[in-house]
Amino acid sequence: MFAFKNVLYFQAGLGALANMFLLCFYIFIFIGHRPKPTDLISCQLTFIHMMMFLTGGDLLLTDIFATLSIENDVKCKATFYISRVTRGLSICTTCLLSVFQAVTISPNTSMLANFKPKLKKYMTYVFLCIWSFNLSYSSNRFFYVHGFTNVSETNQMQVTESCSLFPMNYIIRGLMLTVSICRDVFLVGIMMTTSTYMVIILCRHQRQCKHLHSISHLRASPEKRATQAILLLVIFFVVMYWVDFIISSTSVLLWMYDPIILQVQKFVMYAFPTITPLVQISSDNRIIIMLKNMHSKHHQSFF
Repeated sequence: MFAFKNVLYFQAGLGALANMFLLCFYIFIFIGHRPKPTDLISCQLTFIHMMMFLTGGDLLLTDIFATLSIENDVKCKATFYISRVTRGLSICTTCLLSVFQAVTISPNTSMLANFKPKLKKYMTYVFLCIWSFNLSYSSNRFFYVHGFTNVSETNQMQVTESCSLFPMNYIIRGLMLTVSICRDVFLVGIMMTTSTYMVIILCRHQRQCKHLHSISHLRASPEKRATQAILLLVIFFVVMYWVDFIISSTSVLLWMYDPIILQVQKFVMYAFPTITPLVQISSDNRIIIMLKNMHSKHHQSFF
């Protein structure tokens, strides 16, 4: 258990640093350069993932509450609320990124091409809807999450060392689970549909290139690299998200949370926010060029 906790701390540290670097890069792009259409969505996704680590990864929020001597009950409510909000924002923003990229690479003759001029226009409204829904939907955590009281009569389910879930009405529990499942199935369905569409577009583009160039001289365009990166992220996200959803739903329905299962769920939950910035950094030519320029300048100044 101690070794696995060290793995979780390493994962949280790596994820927080990678997302912080990527967020600084996007801020730098927005201030002094011309951003790509997907940069705004990617920047928001990076910010959400960084907040997931800093507030849910036992890095920042716990130390802040300890310094301010805030009650354990308030700490548990705030931690669980932020955790559920960022989790919901993550799936919504990943879905939006997938849809945006599918529309961007769609041919001018397709039906999706009609939405290209409207993407930037309605982006702000989409962000407002996503944030409003997740902030309001996750507010139920304030009623059912409390500090652990060490009283067995309440039938509370301990989920961390100091926090526990209190029993809720079966109808309310079923309603909340139904809404969560419907939201997740809908968003994951959209992501899988857009991913399939992007794969078809890439395969078609690859066949067209074969008629014009030899395979050895083919080079991936920036759009193709971005699409491949998003496809990889979507597939990885779907797998990790449903593993996390199955663990959490089963635990709530059975009203039982094993400490080992909780650690495994944390690892699964933070796997996607850790992998995402690494994939984005390695697939974005602008970052690679910037790092090479920094390395060459440092090398010249050293000698």
